Amino acid sequence: MTSTLTRSAPPPGATRDAVAPKRRTRIFALPEARWAAAALVLFLVALPLYLLETPGWAWGPLFALVYATGGWEPGWAGLQALKEKTLDVDLLMVVAALGAAAIGQVLDGALLIVIFATSGALEAIATARTADSVRGLLDLAPATATRLADDGGEETVPTERLRVGDTILVRPGERIGADGRVLDGASDVDQATITGEPLPVAKETGDEVFAGTLNGTGALRVKVERDPSDSVIARIVAMVEEAAETKAPTQLFIEKVEQRYSLGMVAATLALFALPLVFGAALQPTLLRAMTFMIVASPCAVVLATMPPLLSAIANAGRHGVLVKSAVVMERLGQIDAVALDKTGTLTEGTPKVTDVCPLPASGLTEDELLRLAAAAEHPSEHPLARAVVDAARGRDLQIPPVEDFNSTPGTGVTARVDGKTVAVGSPARLLDGHDDHPAAALAERLESEGRTAVLVIVDGAPVGALGIADRLRDEATATVASLAALSGTAPILLTGDNPRAAARLADEVGIADVRAGLLPQDKVAAVRELTTAGRKVLVVGDGVNDAPALAAAHTGIAMGRAGSDLALETADAVVVRDELATIPTVVALSRRARRLVVQNLVIAGTFITGLVVWDLAGTLPLPLGVAGHEGSTVIVGLNGLRLLADGAWRRARGSGDGG
Repeated sequence: MTSTLTRSAPPPGATRDAVAPKRRTRIFALPEARWAAAALVLFLVALPLYLLETPGWAWGPLFALVYATGGWEPGWAGLQALKEKTLDVDLLMVVAALGAAAIGQVLDGALLIVIFATSGALEAIATARTADSVRGLLDLAPATATRLADDGGEETVPTERLRVGDTILVRPGERIGADGRVLDGASDVDQATITGEPLPVAKETGDEVFAGTLNGTGALRVKVERDPSDSVIARIVAMVEEAAETKAPTQLFIEKVEQRYSLGMVAATLALFALPLVFGAALQPTLLRAMTFMIVASPCAVVLATMPPLLSAIANAGRHGVLVKSAVVMERLGQIDAVALDKTGTLTEGTPKVTDVCPLPASGLTEDELLRLAAAAEHPSEHPLARAVVDAARGRDLQIPPVEDFNSTPGTGVTARVDGKTVAVGSPARLLDGHDDHPAAALAERLESEGRTAVLVIVDGAPVGALGIADRLRDEATATVASLAALSGTAPILLTGDNPRAAARLADEVGIADVRAGLLPQDKVAAVRELTTAGRKVLVVGDGVNDAPALAAAHTGIAMGRAGSDLALETADAVVVRDELATIPTVVALSRRARRLVVQNLVIAGTFITGLVVWDLAGTLPLPLGVAGHEGSTVIVGLNGLRLLADGAWRRARGSGDGG
């Protein structure tokens, strides 16, 4: 292989990993997960003993341990909140559970404890995973770089010590240590982590390069133009964190509702207990009435009114290859009214394929002969375009002959001796060397105007044809775009880092009119925020690190799972595990069905709670009847929500053009 710079051995200690190490927090390293798991196991052991009416000494201690393991953390957190003069629902639920136990409803209280402990554990896991992915992104940038001194000497320095104006040497296979511009050298750089482009980009003197991107087979001298703390990778991390913070106002609203509900419950329970005592009522019946009120006014039915439809929808979606990360996400999916789609790896498969084999008439070659020569010359190369050419030849069952004198020049192409002929395959602009009037130039121009990457084939110095290579469109892309347009009420937009011509061609194929190409991560975020400012609830679908900030900034983000980056998978609210694009409109329609069931269940639960509370306040509600009413409403709303577990619910959602 040739390069404009002489390769030298890396200095001791300069070896770097080409792939960022993964740092994932183990689930049971989180105390919330350990306590929730303990509470659940104890509850499942105690439940059959309780239902079989064994002696209390058999199940009583187990339920007590459920209360202790699952309730101490929310209880302690609630007590800490009281010091700050706030009251949250977690503490209220612990009090309600203890109140239920005090009047003999041990099972109700234990179930409530398990539900809240599990919810807290899931939230802690999600938070830890997001933090892991952001740390993993920072690991994309190498820890060290080779800085060149004015006298030509080399020194290995931590990348954070690089300053604007420094010159660094990037050897083949290394990750680039800082954002900058090429001073000398030529290479192909894989910058999919930044732009999402499916193919390595040829870099030569004057071209911009980004920290964390992977250098190919050539060596580069790069002048640092941005401080490491201001690199594109660093800005991606900042944008992900900033976008996550923008969700705080919704959380604040929920906390305000919790405060009002909690204060109202506590005030009503205390009043119902204290006022009758003031007027001479007996202690035991007064306490019984107050505890009955605490049980029937408990939000257990409301919690179950909301969760079964959403959790059933999550389980159904999971069986069909869509991982929805929480009930909140499932609910939010049904609210979207605008869609932004990435191109490479989302609407397309993310792998280049030979789409056109075009021999020149004067060459006398057939398509198979042209492809056979090109594949033979490309066979020793590791470039993605070379693999596409070889795969195309094998797909036609062509015999690929052996080659001699193989040589690769970054940014230009390859040459080799095939069957005694010198075959060159590579960039038309480089191989034609200014002969723009040659028929091969017109052929390459036509292919590129159609959105292909043109690869010229020259035999013994004479152009004989060209190959067109493109990222193949997913089979279901067009139908998915149409379905999302129907669900959201507006046509999706295309956000891509790829070149405008390729983006426009693909958009025309799938029926997208609004195309925004050549975007860096911050540009994608700006486009999403533009829609958000206009009052739209945006669904973003992507797969790469470069999509992560937009996924985080969107109302809801969905990542393609098969080839998705770790950060995209962790940042997104849902993941299409099998890369089946058609499941996206289906899960949106399923979310809308789940939200309608939530409304139905809230009406049912609210009616029961209101009726039982009025009965308890206006008359005398027997405790067994209060418990029966409370548990009955819970069973009704639970069964209503479980309807979405059936495969028929998925089929109906898939066939719904408007989510309804």
